[in-house]
Parts: sequence; structure tokens; C-alpha cells
Amino acid sequence: MSSDAQNDTKPVTEGNDTVGGESEDGEQNDTQAGETETLSKRQRKKLLRHQQWEEQRDLRKQRRKEKKQKRRLERQAQGDEGAEWAGRKRQCRGATPPSSLRLVVDCSFDSLMVLKDVKKLHKQIQRCYSENRRATRPVQFYLTSHGGQLKQNMDGNDKGWVNWKDIRIKPEHFEQVMNKEELVYLTSDSPNILTELDESKAYVIGGLVDHNHHKGITFERAQELGIGHAQLPLSSFVKMNSRKVLAVNHVFEIILAYLEKRDWQEAFFTVLPQRKGAVPVGQEGSASGDRPEEQDSDSDSDSAEPITQNNCGTQDQQESGEQGGREAGHSQSEQPNTEGTAA
Repeated sequence: MSSDAQNDTKPVTEGNDTVGGESEDGEQNDTQAGETETLSKRQRKKLLRHQQWEEQRDLRKQRRKEKKQKRRLERQAQGDEGAEWAGRKRQCRGATPPSSLRLVVDCSFDSLMVLKDVKKLHKQIQRCYSENRRATRPVQFYLTSHGGQLKQNMDGNDKGWVNWKDIRIKPEHFEQVMNKEELVYLTSDSPNILTELDESKAYVIGGLVDHNHHKGITFERAQELGIGHAQLPLSSFVKMNSRKVLAVNHVFEIILAYLEKRDWQEAFFTVLPQRKGAVPVGQEGSASGDRPEEQDSDSDSDSAEPITQNNCGTQDQQESGEQGGREAGHSQSEQPNTEGTAA
């Protein structure tokens, strides 16, 4: 009796297992179909793009090979012409060795400037760095007393400065970095006229944008330190409608231009912004020289562009934004974008 019962129940159990297995498989299939149906339109497009990308892998590889082969054939066709061009390029960048002359931007006036003027100085330093990198005879560029607001602004707005090349950025004062006998402070208040550059010297440009609040401070600083001082021979070669006010980067570029051309007049007129109406001394009667001089004003225009040359002789029409500062920190105008006075 019990064995019959067991025989009777056994097939039923097996049948139940079979039915249960079929039910589970059906549920899995339904689940997968449901997941496919629940994909959003964007997800379906993404899945389709991925599939197409994989399918076209071999095609892309073949196209790359063909493109590489085409470039190889073009280079072979150019032959000596390409080699000649490469030679010209090397000559353009390395025809003359770098200068041993040192140009120093003295940033020890940080506490005398408001943040707006510190930002102007930062832009001028960026321009100096850029021009020096492109120059045919780059100088040994130093940035001393680097800290305070200037460093904070550079850290916040130009983090790449830590990777700048061909520049020495020092937190120390320039007097701690160089010998006192080698230093010459460029200041428009100096009675000494700089007629020739001594490449064994270190010329200091005052990094100060103060809008005439601290007259003569750089000349006083040079006297206190007991170091040499001089002004650029601007008045000997140039007559300007405006005051002799130049930004830090203008003085920097003038020296770069002189090292290349060995001609002060050509250097001045290569760099000076057109808005200053500069004319050679002796030609004051020209149209640009007939306009009245501006009084204590040299307001900067964002649209104004200096005429500068890069290392290959092409015209560079970019000027640092918002000119400020001075060659030796001696600024003369209350205008918000006034530049510094040239030596």
C-alpha cells in the first residue's frame, strides 16, 4: 500500500519539477525582454552607436593606413624642398645665441598696489614671458620678490606659470640674487642716459602699477640700495603726443628689439603703441606731431595695438590687456589704465 502510494506520487513530483523549470525559463526570457524594452531612447541610441563603432573598427584601421601612406608619398614628392623649409625654420629660431643680458622685473612693490593693478602687472609679465620666448636673442629673464597678491593672482588665474621655461622666478629680492655691482635700475628719474646695453649687467624694471601715487620711488630705491641707475634714451629719438609713459612689457620688448637691431630708434618704433602718436625727433611737424600733447594722461585703449615683430619678422598685433605699470615704477596718470613712465 505504501509502495503504491510512493509510485503514484513520484511522477507527479517529477512533473512538478519539469513544469517549474519551464516556468523559470519563461520568466528569465520575459525579464530580458522587459529590460530591453525599459531602455530609454538615449540608451538605445548609445548602444546602437557602440555596435556601429565596433563593426567599423577594421574600416577605420584601413583608412588610417591609407592616410599615412598618402602623407609618406607627399613627403617623398617634396624631397629637397621640405628639407630646405626645415632648415629655414631652424635658422629663424636659432640664428643667434641667447643674450647673457639679464632683465629683472622687481615685484617688491606688491603692498603698494590694489588687486586691480596687480592683475595688470600680471598681464604685463605674461607678455614679457611670451615675447622673450619668441625673441631671436632672448634675455635671461628674472622675476624677483615674487609673492603676496601677485603670486595669489597667478595661482588662481594662471596655474601654468609653475611650468614656465627660460625664466627664473625668485621669492628673494634681486639684491640677494645678483651682485650689487652688476645691477642697473631703469628709472625715468635717473639723470643717466643709457646709450648702450652692457650684456654683463642685470637691468631692473620696477613692477609697479600705481597711477602716479608714488612718484620717483624706484629712483629712490636705487639710491638707497647704492646700485646703478639709468633711463632709456627715449627723448633722444622719439617725440610723442602723450607723456613718456610705457608699460613694463613695452620696456622689456624695447630692450629685446635693441638686442636684435642695435638701433634705438628702430627698437622704439617697433614697439611703441600707435596711439601714442610717436614720431622721430626732427619730424615733429608731421600730421601726427601737430596734435596737442596730452596732459598727465596716457589712458590705455583695449583696441590699441603695438607694432611688434616676432622672431621670424611677422607682425604681432597682440598687446597685453589693460596696460599698467611702468618701466621703473614711476607712473604719471590717474587714468584707470595708465601705463608706467619710460626711462
